[in-house]
Amino acid sequence: MTTASLSLYHRIRPSSITDNRPIPVLFMLHGYGSDENDLFSFSPELPQELCIISIRAPYPMQPYGNAWYAINFDAEQGKWSDEVQARNSRDKIVAFIDEACGTYHLDHTNISLLGFSQGAILSYAVALSFPEKIKNVIALSGYINADIFVEDYQSKKHEKLDIYTSHGSVDEVIPVNWAQRTPSFLESLNVKHQYEEFPIGHGVSQQNFYSFQQWLAARL
Repeated sequence: MTTASLSLYHRIRPSSITDNRPIPVLFMLHGYGSDENDLFSFSPELPQELCIISIRAPYPMQPYGNAWYAINFDAEQGKWSDEVQARNSRDKIVAFIDEACGTYHLDHTNISLLGFSQGAILSYAVALSFPEKIKNVIALSGYINADIFVEDYQSKKHEKLDIYTSHGSVDEVIPVNWAQRTPSFLESLNVKHQYEEFPIGHGVSQQNFYSFQQWLAARL
């Protein structure tokens, strides 16, 4: 089901839970230039008890696709990201999570994020800025940009967070050495984590999918 009735356009796969048990939820954040249909293709193979909500990023691109923030190419500055837009998207996602949990009667204590590339960067920003809201994160082919976190993120309690992060060893879009900094950053915040690399480019292999699928199922 696709809906625009909340603040961000999204697709939703309802949970298989039909009794009064709390319903865990997984929010999907796609990559730059994509849309809510991309990661949603994973949903048939993910745990059925999850409600899955795949969100469309708020900034439309031309001729098609969407972004969580602009990536600009400038002769003087080179390639640079619009971090104002990124922080705005971070806050839009947090507000949408609260909105969706209330509207769809979801368990606000059992929220997971799955992000790819730019969506992974935003997943880190949401979870590490607001660790009281998020339980699990799957961050694929992204990296940590602390400049788009809230200013006081280091003073927050991150011990309850659990993060799976992976990267392609021959990623041609986001260098693997950027991702390799992630474990030490997470260790500094006492975040439980698992980091893996796969012999692929900027994408998700079957082995990578199976690995995070098993990781997530074990944490619901």
